[in-house]
Amino acid sequence: MKKNLLLLSYAIKQREIIQILRIMKCTVLLLFLLILQAHASVSSQNARVNMSRNQLPLKEFMAEIEKQTDYLFIYSDAEINASRQVTVKKGTHRVADLLREVLSKNNISYNFADNYISLHVRKEADAQSLAVSPQQKKNTVLVSGTIVDTAGDPIIGANIKLKGAQGTGTITDVEGNFKLEVPTNGVLIVSFIGYQQQEVAVNGKTMLKIKMAEDAEMIDEVVVTALGIKREEKALGYAVQKVGGSKLSTVKPVNIATSLTGKVAGLNVTNSTEFNTAPTLKLRGETPLLVVDGVPYSNISLNDIAADDIESVDVLKGATASALYGARGGSGAIMVTTKKGKIGKATINASVKMGVNQLHRGNMNMMNGEELYDYYKSFANQDALPSYFTEDLRNRNFDWWKEGTHLGFAQDYNVSVSGGSEKIKTYTSVGYYNEDGAVKGYDYKRYNLRFNVDYQATDWLTIKPKVWATRSDVMDQQQDLGAIMYVNFPWDSPYDENGDLIQQYRPTDWVNSDATNYLYDLQWNYEKKTSYEFMGNFDFDIKFTDWLTFASVNSYKYNNILFKGYNDPRSKAGEADNGLLQDKTTTSYRVYSNQLLRFNKVFDKHSINAILAYEWNSYTREIKDQTAASFAPGFSVADVATTPKTIKGSQEEWAVQSYLFNANYAYDNRYLLSFSFRRDGASNFGEDAKYGNFFSVSGGWNIHQEEFFKAKDWVQQLKLRASYGSVGNRPTELYSQYTLYAMSTGYNGDPGAVIAQKENKNLTWEKTYTAGVGIDAILFDRLTINLDYYNKKTTDLLYKVPLPGVTGITGIYRNVGSVKNNGFEVSLGVDILKGGDWNWSVAANLGLNRNKITELYGGKSEIITANAGTSYYIYMDKILTPGQDVDTWYGTEWAGVDPQTGAPLWYTTNEEGERVTTSDYSEASKHQTILGKLSPDFYGGFSTNLSWKNIDLSAVFGYSVGGEIYNYDRSMYDSDGAYVNYNQMNLRDDWNRWEKPGDIATHPKAEYGNKSQSSKGSSRYLEDASYLRLRSLTLGYTLPWKIQYVDNVRLSFSGENLFVLSGFSGVDPELPAEVGSQYKAGSVGVAISPYPQARKFMFGLNVTF
Repeated sequence: MKKNLLLLSYAIKQREIIQILRIMKCTVLLLFLLILQAHASVSSQNARVNMSRNQLPLKEFMAEIEKQTDYLFIYSDAEINASRQVTVKKGTHRVADLLREVLSKNNISYNFADNYISLHVRKEADAQSLAVSPQQKKNTVLVSGTIVDTAGDPIIGANIKLKGAQGTGTITDVEGNFKLEVPTNGVLIVSFIGYQQQEVAVNGKTMLKIKMAEDAEMIDEVVVTALGIKREEKALGYAVQKVGGSKLSTVKPVNIATSLTGKVAGLNVTNSTEFNTAPTLKLRGETPLLVVDGVPYSNISLNDIAADDIESVDVLKGATASALYGARGGSGAIMVTTKKGKIGKATINASVKMGVNQLHRGNMNMMNGEELYDYYKSFANQDALPSYFTEDLRNRNFDWWKEGTHLGFAQDYNVSVSGGSEKIKTYTSVGYYNEDGAVKGYDYKRYNLRFNVDYQATDWLTIKPKVWATRSDVMDQQQDLGAIMYVNFPWDSPYDENGDLIQQYRPTDWVNSDATNYLYDLQWNYEKKTSYEFMGNFDFDIKFTDWLTFASVNSYKYNNILFKGYNDPRSKAGEADNGLLQDKTTTSYRVYSNQLLRFNKVFDKHSINAILAYEWNSYTREIKDQTAASFAPGFSVADVATTPKTIKGSQEEWAVQSYLFNANYAYDNRYLLSFSFRRDGASNFGEDAKYGNFFSVSGGWNIHQEEFFKAKDWVQQLKLRASYGSVGNRPTELYSQYTLYAMSTGYNGDPGAVIAQKENKNLTWEKTYTAGVGIDAILFDRLTINLDYYNKKTTDLLYKVPLPGVTGITGIYRNVGSVKNNGFEVSLGVDILKGGDWNWSVAANLGLNRNKITELYGGKSEIITANAGTSYYIYMDKILTPGQDVDTWYGTEWAGVDPQTGAPLWYTTNEEGERVTTSDYSEASKHQTILGKLSPDFYGGFSTNLSWKNIDLSAVFGYSVGGEIYNYDRSMYDSDGAYVNYNQMNLRDDWNRWEKPGDIATHPKAEYGNKSQSSKGSSRYLEDASYLRLRSLTLGYTLPWKIQYVDNVRLSFSGENLFVLSGFSGVDPELPAEVGSQYKAGSVGVAISPYPQARKFMFGLNVTF
């Protein structure tokens, strides 16, 4: 019998508090046990192993020892042939005896060091294989060296080979040391997985210290795929891109998502201009799923994750890549992996970053007092000017921008401790972030704690608890951005002649009698918000056999937001009610559980891994909101209020459950095949449409592994990929399947209900089918290339169709039709210099996405969204119509300025169907047309990293080309005299205003009051959204000398958002998804008083102990 998910979500709610208490008790008990185990001893050489076969490959022999003991083998592939067969006596043996018996027969020597066993070819074997000439043997030198990473920690098992001499090589021991006899003029090739390969000239030196840098661009590195499964990228048949944590934390943003800008092909990051608001992420034109440590989130905010805690970010692209996440992962997934403890001594890392930030108004240059006066003097109807317009205004100039902004200060502190043994590994971090907004009166603080543990309880049980907690505080007594940037006249000052604040909300001596002095209310009024967030994971793995494992992920996330709004009785906002106090509490909690059975088997050249899983995800949010009125000034608790104003509350919840299967097969690491199937059930569909079935299949071919491939000397990798899959999508609203009623104040005091939403019982899953092909290549060991092409078709498109307001309902969710998307992505990376004192790499990516509506429901020809979906009357619409982009502008077409009269012109359609010009806006607005699209033609980023010895320099650029923004701000502040109570913007250098007959002008004649309607909505205010932005520039220096108890010291200076090149006349072509809390404008491409992006300059100090 089918389960009703909505009822299940109610049932589980009653048990969730008990569940979390049990989890917390288990976690406390577990942590106590972990402390007892922290100093557990490792296996000695007396450890015993049981061998069940007489003959087996050397690599399986080593694997058997690693499985039954705590030992790990390290060796060089160039030196040791791990595929050779070895002979072993069946039975139980001491490890030391077994190694002596087996390895001595194969000319292999070994050394014990803690838990490591290093293997080398015996010296007599070395002598036989040394591929150098007799002359070279006479001129050899014994080189001793140490290989470390950028933090100064030794790299264990790094490969050192003599260039041009097959078989001459060795590996580093547990201290990172090595010895090798080589020609005095020889060149060493140093390599290790995850690090950039280096070539080091010996030049007769006997001592070398080599520092290796991480290589985040390596295709062979391990990536995190769906459900947290780690696989080598070369074994995947779909597109994936990895960004290392070090690249994310160079410049410290409030939201780590900002650091992804320009680093991933096909990922478009629209950084929010509003302070402390998360950026909008679009992957191939749609919102990707966010997954943190294997737990998927329903939104895409990373505000509370410190950059220093992130190990890596893997971006899985397309339906096939994230098919295991079903409906939520339709456009791909962003997999965030936080840091874990590492084997070895405890490492303490402390980082401090401090800096300043300032706002930048872009190309929007507002008039000062003199410029505004001259603008008024240019009006054609001077007799209409008001009496206050006198000559003395020209010399009055109050700088509202300077009044409301300042140099903000940002500071970030983070301390982490990482370490452990084979038995237990821990990572703990605490952090504090504080940023004083560049607009006066706004302050943001965040405190964060993270504790990750990996505990090998037994040979078959691994327990992985995680705890993450944050607290954030916002104090908002922010200056009025609209007033300081645009609205207020420079002729009006909020201060009197003595420099004191004018104690009037509408100063009587101001020129603009309609303007308000916002500073008056800010003497008292404020908003405060405190947010607490906690997430606890209790994950564990049970290993039944070598090839069968049960993995369990169990997560509980709790969030509590306390909001207080204070409007003083003396303020204008609180005057009518003799003061207003608002206390609002928003509480949400989410339970996620994934129970997974994993099969992994390798035999001969065949590799099979598969999973079978069940997933449950539920979410509940409760809001309690009360407002009290009438109290004495200065009090901020509701007890002092004498009048209860409003009491409101709401509750919402949803649940999703899923069943899934995935299988992967590889033959000889050459041929790759993957298949997955998922069945999703969601609570916000009707009874007959709760469940949807989705699948994917992908394949890959590592051509460079083929014997016939003859270019292996300069082609290190060449892989072809192909994939096809389907995923689903749900409505953004929770109860679209029901008819909903809103309880109003009723009639004559009696309660009543008003219809708010009409049900759609036939609403079903939106389905997207995606096909993709790709190529991955590494050439000359320097050039990395990734190419991808994809084609997506979405059917039963979910869309809230607007309805006439007379119905009392603004819209209804329908499956409105079909859309096609196709796109191309390319990523290039080249190491221009590497291996010596100089290292220089350059990377670039480009993504383009094209979409086209193919069908609308009921055979409709169009669906028009008034005012482009904003809550403002902007007189510019959006249209859905077959053959066009889903973000197509629809409105009145601007035709320019009549050169004889200076009147504005628009296009209209005459009786013959021809497009002709008119100066009558009302007539032109009856014949609207398609005007362009919001979507960019292509977008991406490029970066460069340059280092010389201990000095490094990096820069990241982002760009977007094409697409059009509707600049609604211009219709008010470039209004040709229409908005006489607002300050106006200066004309750009390439604009000009009509003055006399014959002028070819961009702007019509200006008149006080402007009855021509030239500032009404039209394509005049659609502007090119192209830009090039320097996202970040960082200069770093690592101290070359050693300090007692200090492993590494690094200094850095960085800047963010340093410049932008754009023809957009507004504040910024990157619009925020949401401006304030009342309307969404940026998300639909409308510029309405956006918050300017801040430039940030940060100084950083990072110390590792």
